[in-house]
Amino acid sequence: MNWFEALLLGLIQGLTEFLPVSSSGHLELGKHFLQIEAEQSLSFTIAVHGATVLSAIVVFRKEISRLFAGFITFRWNDENEYILKILISIIPVGILGLFFEEEIKQFFTGNIVFVGAMLLVTATLLSFTYFAKSKEKNISFIDAFIIGIAQALAVLPGISRSGSTIATGLMLGNKKKDMAQFSFLMVLIPVIGANLKDVLSGEFSESGNIGVIPLGIGFIAAFASGLLACKWMINLVKRKKLINFAIYCAIIGLLAILLG
Repeated sequence: MNWFEALLLGLIQGLTEFLPVSSSGHLELGKHFLQIEAEQSLSFTIAVHGATVLSAIVVFRKEISRLFAGFITFRWNDENEYILKILISIIPVGILGLFFEEEIKQFFTGNIVFVGAMLLVTATLLSFTYFAKSKEKNISFIDAFIIGIAQALAVLPGISRSGSTIATGLMLGNKKKDMAQFSFLMVLIPVIGANLKDVLSGEFSESGNIGVIPLGIGFIAAFASGLLACKWMINLVKRKKLINFAIYCAIIGLLAILLG
C-alpha cells in the first residue's frame, strides 16, 4: 500500500464511518479495486478505526466529560442511566465479537457482490426513515437493546452501523436530536475493545508491513474527515434528511453487484 492509497482509504473510512453508507462496505470495495493485500488490510483497518473513534471522542468531548462526571458521583442520575443504556446497547455486538469472531471474518473476503447486497439492505433501512413519524420520546432501555441489535447486524460489510442504528431509533419514535449522539457514543466501547484485542493479541504487529508513513497518512486522513463527517451527520439527522443516502447506497450496491 502506497501513501496515496492510504490517503484515499483513510478519507473513505473517515467519511463513511459517520455517514450512513457503511464504512466497512466502502473499505472492502476500495481494497478490492485498489488490490490491497489482506495482510496489509488488517493493520490499516485497525489504525483507521482508531482514528475515527478519536474523532468521535473529540466531537463529543463535552458530553463524554459530563457523563464521566456524573458516573463518578456513584449515585443514580441521568448520566448513569444514559451510560447503562449504552452498555445495554453493546450486548448484542459484544456477544457476536466474543463467540462468532471467526465466522464474521469470513464475510471480509473481498466479495463485492455480497457487499452490494448489504448496501441495498442499508438503502432499504434508510428509506423507512422517510416515512417514520417521530414520537419525540426519550430512548428507553428496550429501545437501547433493539438499537444494539441493529448495530450487531452492521458487523456485515455493507450494512451501515450509523445508518442502521439511527434508522432503527427513528422508527422507534425517538427524538432526532438524540439519535445521532447515542449512535456515535454507543460504538466507542466496541471499537476500542476490538482494537485493543487485536493489538494485545499481536495481530496488529504481525500485519504491520504496511509501512509507518502510509499508516500515519491513513490515520490522519481518517481522523480529519471523520471530524467533518461526524458534525455533518448530526445536523443531517436533526433535519431527518437521510433519503439521499438511501438512493446513494442503492446505486453503489447495484454497481457493486454488476461489477462483481
